Amino acid sequence: WDNADFSKGVGTTYYQEFLTLNMDKPPFIRDVEGKVRRYLRSSYSAVWTLKITWEKAPAYAARTDTRRTNTYQAILTTDGFRSYVLMLYQEGGMGWDYTRLAAPNVLIGYT
Repeated sequence: WDNADFSKGVGTTYYQEFLTLNMDKPPFIRDVEGKVRRYLRSSYSAVWTLKITWEKAPAYAARTDTRRTNTYQAILTTDGFRSYVLMLYQEGGMGWDYTRLAAPNVLIGYT
């Protein structure tokens, strides 16, 4: 994990909250529920989900390179008892030049 740097006006962050208690679930929520069910082999019905997208985010420090960007999402979801995070990356993986990052031990994901 590394810091994205939006200080040069390149890239955008979006978020969308989904309250799904007692309402029809949009296709996005059904997809999230399907992923949780498939990966964890358990029943799951989301009551709240937050989707955060970092689009074309340059790595810190953006002053050195704003051409190599990364697009990724974090999806936080809960059924009120269990909570999950899905980390999704644009096909093609990390676009940042990891040899120029402040910390050379780069991982995609979280711990």
